Amino acid sequence: MPDIKHFDPDTALDRAVTLFWQRGTDATGIADVVQATGLSRSSLYATFGGKAQLQAAALSRYLELRSRPVFEALAADIRGVPAIAAFFERLVAARCAGEHARWGCLVTNTHATASGGRPEIREILDRHHDALRMAMRTALETARADGQLRADLDVEAAAEALTLQAYAVNLRSRAGAEAAVLLAGVRAVLDGFTTTEER
Repeated sequence: MPDIKHFDPDTALDRAVTLFWQRGTDATGIADVVQATGLSRSSLYATFGGKAQLQAAALSRYLELRSRPVFEALAADIRGVPAIAAFFERLVAARCAGEHARWGCLVTNTHATASGGRPEIREILDRHHDALRMAMRTALETARADGQLRADLDVEAAAEALTLQAYAVNLRSRAGAEAAVLLAGVRAVLDGFTTTEER
């Protein structure tokens, strides 16, 4: 007879996401995951593989459930620069207050860990980066069509800069930076992109 799982793998994966996100993947061992999920080591290994495979699954779930819907909403927002500003306002608010305050972003946190160099992890990090950069570029192209941007602005480079700014918000908020300081940095970047009339 086939092995029948007596637990929900998605629920277990969500608990692993929370654990890796809050504590950091390098500081989290399989024993910690066993305690957080209530599963045995054998069940974890049979379902997800080793820690590297579990981390990859957790990152993918975080990207699909938490990051991608936000990126898609930004790309669909027709306001241009105000949409980008609102994206960062929501990001700063989430990083500095509420349930996950000072946790940073699981994907951004992973960039700074030794495990971030593994090919299976790097592929997910790159996928996240490309999705965020594309959303930023779409919003900037909308802004350009509406006359909000400097005529000489390199939209591709600006999208990359905004993507890196999001990483900076994630990392600095985890380190305790104040929301007002983070937002001031975002405004300075956006002011450098826009026409005088839009400021």
